[in-house]
Amino acid sequence: MSRVCVVEGDGVGREVVPAAVSVLDAVADFEYVRAEAGDAVAERTGTPLPDETYDAVAAADATLFGAAGETAADVILPLREAVGSFVNVRPARAYPGVDALRPETDVVFLRENTEGVYAGHEDRLSADLSTLTRVTTTSASERLAEYACDYVGEGGRFHVAHKANVMRETDGRFRDAVVRIADARGVETEEVLMDAFATRLPLEPGAFDVVVCPNLAGDVLSDLAAGLVGGLGLLPSANVGPDNALFEPVHGTAPDIAGEGVANPAAAILSAAMLLEHLGYDDEGAAVRSAVESVLAEGPHTPDVGGDASTDEVAAAVVARL
Repeated sequence: MSRVCVVEGDGVGREVVPAAVSVLDAVADFEYVRAEAGDAVAERTGTPLPDETYDAVAAADATLFGAAGETAADVILPLREAVGSFVNVRPARAYPGVDALRPETDVVFLRENTEGVYAGHEDRLSADLSTLTRVTTTSASERLAEYACDYVGEGGRFHVAHKANVMRETDGRFRDAVVRIADARGVETEEVLMDAFATRLPLEPGAFDVVVCPNLAGDVLSDLAAGLVGGLGLLPSANVGPDNALFEPVHGTAPDIAGEGVANPAAAILSAAMLLEHLGYDDEGAAVRSAVESVLAEGPHTPDVGGDASTDEVAAAVVARL
């Protein structure tokens, strides 16, 4: 039996994660390990990520995580490290029944997950000067490229978003490594400057399918795509390592609605579907995704997508369809 670590975190994480677990329970049997992280545990214990939580995530077969508040950087970055994550998979898709700005949008971002400007090398050198060191390695770029090639399959294609015309050494290294691996694997690539991509995506979202990008670019551009499909409440994600993975909705703690029981659980449930597929439950994962799509198309809906249903009512509707 697979072991799944459940970390609700802060804010609406405490509402959408239990909703997602109820859906998991409807399709599979898992051994759950409960752990905690985020602002609330930091206030109580002095640390946002207790050692026992890090160890539980590292030892599990997969983790379902909600969200962290002010301590997010102190939580999610180490947790990604705990699962050895080297790629962040972020699908952004418009669903029937949701008032999407561009309903033809269906794009997956494969984001490098270990380095770039998120590597943590910042310094305050004086009262006037701070610096940030960007890290790019050939090995991490090649590892992402190998994953992307496996993702699209032989004969497939993906876009490479970068800014190598300005950041010649760092993004240049990233681009060269990704394209080289893709060429060797028989996968077609098309390069696009990340700022040009930010213009093209809203204008012609159907032109993009899979986009491979550095860490910060993947974070920002996937949020841009969220605006085209109806908001962050619909975006799941996976932080994938060689043997372990952590799954989380892209949205944050949503403090404006936390505790009201009206947070949209779709992203968390779709993250659970990705968790199922990662653990080899392909049919169950597909069934969960289909059930979510049905609920989004027919209702009930939470207020963010035009309804008045609660988080639990939407989760119950997904389970009913399963």
